[in-house]
Amino acid sequence: MKLQKLLFFALVFSIFSCQTAKEKKDTTAISENVTTENSFEFGVWTTANNEKSNEEYAQEFKKYKDAGIDEVLINTGTDPELLKKITPIATENGLKVHAWIMAMNRPGDTIALKHPEWYAVSREGKSCFDTRPYVGYYQWLCPTREASRNHVLGLVEGLAKVEGIESVHLDYIRFSDIFLPIGLLPKYDLVQDEELPEFDFCYCDVCVSEFEKIHHKNPRNIKNTDIDMEWKQFRLNAVRNVVNDAYEIVHKYNKNLTAAVFPYPEMADHMVRQRWDKWTINEVYPMIYHGFYNEEVDWIGFATKQGVEDVKDKGIGLNTGIYMPDFKSVEDFKQAILLAKENGAKGITFFDGPAIAPEYLKAIKETKESLK
Repeated sequence: MKLQKLLFFALVFSIFSCQTAKEKKDTTAISENVTTENSFEFGVWTTANNEKSNEEYAQEFKKYKDAGIDEVLINTGTDPELLKKITPIATENGLKVHAWIMAMNRPGDTIALKHPEWYAVSREGKSCFDTRPYVGYYQWLCPTREASRNHVLGLVEGLAKVEGIESVHLDYIRFSDIFLPIGLLPKYDLVQDEELPEFDFCYCDVCVSEFEKIHHKNPRNIKNTDIDMEWKQFRLNAVRNVVNDAYEIVHKYNKNLTAAVFPYPEMADHMVRQRWDKWTINEVYPMIYHGFYNEEVDWIGFATKQGVEDVKDKGIGLNTGIYMPDFKSVEDFKQAILLAKENGAKGITFFDGPAIAPEYLKAIKETKESLK
């Protein structure tokens, strides 16, 4: 009998101990989540090249870390070997690394240039292969055509395989600008009061054929394409499908998918056929470059809040991107950081790292300390 009682009390004690341990573990998990959710991260976009030495990269990354920067988004020209070289140097300096890739805009892509049919075609019937809208480096691929999509996704996979990176970071994941930011129009001596045919893409044979299969009409024959929602949605979906496929690819390698996007979804939809609140993606970095839109610094808070509201129930993190040449004072710069945080961003990212003057690096450190 005594033995039975001893066994009973031992069992009760064991259950109690396990439950206490479980509660302690759960509490720890909650504590860790709170810490993560309350953190506000600082990042920089930067471009790499093979000419820089490891020592020069180490100095650059140390400079960022000393200023309070947490992550670097590195453009290696879609070169996984260069990324393999640089990533350990960044991580040794305490920085998270994201592999930044120019996705649908592929200037000088030696493989794509062998396939003129891969390129997006304007409503005028001109291909980006040889007629480039706005600037010479605009060489947009078609997101619908299987071969061009697979080429981009193959590049994404090559970067995703690199050990030590946090994410593959998509840039130019959209169509060419149907409307430029208003602050840039004088530079190109343009007036864009309507959708102009030379800036309206993609009217290639594959896009036209695929659209006709679904909607039984030819977009080349639509008189008012700017108000044809089916044609617009078809192109939004083409970009979304590339993103969703990229998400599946990078997650095979236990990486995240992130993207640089236009300021907030409705604006991105209007300007560049990009509806990023509909994507399957981990985080977005909206480029809230207030000077491009002739806006004041407080617009950074407005645009951040718009994006945060649009993705708040979708599990998508938002990092506000700001453009260093837009700032004329350290005070405005500090205000921009605070506006991003106050309006729900999980972090802020600066374009670009090398453009951050010493007084602004100091301001980053001071502001980060004040947010603790």
